[in-house]
Amino acid sequence: MYIVHVSILVKEEYLSSFKAATIENASNSLKESGVIRFDVLQDSDVPCQFVLVEMYHTQADQLKHRETEHFKNWRAAITNMLVQPYSFKKYNNVFTG
Repeated sequence: MYIVHVSILVKEEYLSSFKAATIENASNSLKESGVIRFDVLQDSDVPCQFVLVEMYHTQADQLKHRETEHFKNWRAAITNMLVQPYSFKKYNNVFTG
């Protein structure tokens, strides 16, 4: 399993729009054969801070995801909504309980 955590800080005035665009992207991502899970998490103390937890079968599946129309549309839609460019960390799964 290949896991990506995406950290995103959104401008407050775009919270609703960001959530809608991101939920649409996540829903479409779950239709991809290589996607195991796609969580959208909002920080309970800092509502403008989000983490996307994306789980793929392989790293190649994550790269295929980045070429999908829905990902490209999401990235274009949210660019101006962000305080700063999003960052991400990639992980290899060691154990799942």
